[in-house]
Amino acid sequence: MFTPEFWVAVAFVIFIGVLIYFGTHKMILDAIDQRAGRIKAELDEARRLKEEARALLAEYERKKSEAVREAAGIIEGAKAEAERLAVETKAKSEEFLARRTKLAETKIAQAEAQAVADVRNAAADAAVAAAERVLTDTVKGKLADDLIGKGIAEVKAKLN
Repeated sequence: MFTPEFWVAVAFVIFIGVLIYFGTHKMILDAIDQRAGRIKAELDEARRLKEEARALLAEYERKKSEAVREAAGIIEGAKAEAERLAVETKAKSEEFLARRTKLAETKIAQAEAQAVADVRNAAADAAVAAAERVLTDTVKGKLADDLIGKGIAEVKAKLN
């Protein structure tokens, strides 16, 4: 009847009775409760950190989208400025080209007028010299000198 299993069971019951008598079950339960409290606090802290991380992520995503919009605005502004500068440069180039063309045309016209005047003067001088030679050969004396002087003066006045 008193087998070893019986004595193990009796010893176990006595051991449990002693533990209950000295209140160790309360200490064990308190330790378990404290551990549960620490775990609950850690879980609460983890939830709080998770919420903070979500809020921080949302904030950074908002800032990122704002930065992307701002960058797009800067790019648009730069494109508009580049187009404006291109139009302005083209207008200035066309204006400069028009001024240079007009200046060149004016210089050409002046050179042409000068060339015509030079040819006219050379022709007048040649005509005067030829007339002087012809008159000198055909008319002699004081009359010839008077006629030649008047003719030369008249031709010079008309040609110039």
